[in-house]
Amino acid sequence: MARAKDLLLSGLVLVAGRGRRSPRSKAERVVPDEDANPGAETWAIVLLLLSSLCCAGFIVVYAVDRIPHQTQFLGLSLGLALVFFAAALIVTALRLVVTEELVEEYPPQLHAGEVDLIASTVEESGSRLTRRRLFKLALFGAGGGLVTAALVPAASFGPILRIKDYFGTPWTRGRRLVDENDRPYRASDIEEKDFYTAFAEGADKEEAGASLVLVRLPTSSLKLPPELQGYDANGIVAYSKICTHAGCAISMYRVPTFAPDEPKPALVCPCHYSTFDPASGGTVQFGPAGRPLPMLPLEIDARGFLRAKGNFNGAVGPAWWGVRNRKPSPES
Repeated sequence: MARAKDLLLSGLVLVAGRGRRSPRSKAERVVPDEDANPGAETWAIVLLLLSSLCCAGFIVVYAVDRIPHQTQFLGLSLGLALVFFAAALIVTALRLVVTEELVEEYPPQLHAGEVDLIASTVEESGSRLTRRRLFKLALFGAGGGLVTAALVPAASFGPILRIKDYFGTPWTRGRRLVDENDRPYRASDIEEKDFYTAFAEGADKEEAGASLVLVRLPTSSLKLPPELQGYDANGIVAYSKICTHAGCAISMYRVPTFAPDEPKPALVCPCHYSTFDPASGGTVQFGPAGRPLPMLPLEIDARGFLRAKGNFNGAVGPAWWGVRNRKPSPES
């Protein structure tokens, strides 16, 4: 009976004492005791809320395509979100975080044996493991699985193993060349000293491999290499419209006005002024491009329409990993 009374009394003392904790004196604090700053705290919270609103705005602008000037609003919303977030961190660091700088000597000779002690502790802590190799294998398997699971969502950014998507084009033998209004080109439409943009008939015009530049040159001026012989159609040559430097559109055609004083005809990318020679297979004459423009073989059918005689002789688009040396392939 006395033992039960003692236990009951001890329990009451514990319950009564839980709500009353002795206040710590200022001498027990690790950092100095400073007054609260409600104004700075409010500013920090407001700035963080504004940053969150800007992030939400960025998501809305990204998701809704019909918003005008979408690119500008994306940059504005993301930029303001970063600015508000940085401002909140600055206010917190300068006005809310208690800081103190202490300088204390740390003689290394007093801790010379602690490294060996830690190593021994780690080694001896696993003494209860009797199948260490199996445990390590399971540990690496679980860790690798977690890393793989974390990286899998990155597949949403684009194809990883579907390398064909980078090399597929809509061009196959017999496909007609059309203008931006889907009107088929005839060979008679292409005149010398003019520049034409063409697309694969029925293909998506936004697709990188679908667009071409067309020019007509005197057959006597053609200097195509042996592997490109027969790619022209009575002096009409076709090249990918996508620059091999950074993927910009070839939209300028330099034509000599007072030959031979002026340079020979050339296709020019206005972004970084990569210059290509249409007479020699799209070889680079000037600028940062690392390889020639891919050339499309042409033929003229019985009705005079221009048609592809095959696919490009090289991959469409900018070079990556030094040089893109894989051949293009027709889309399935």
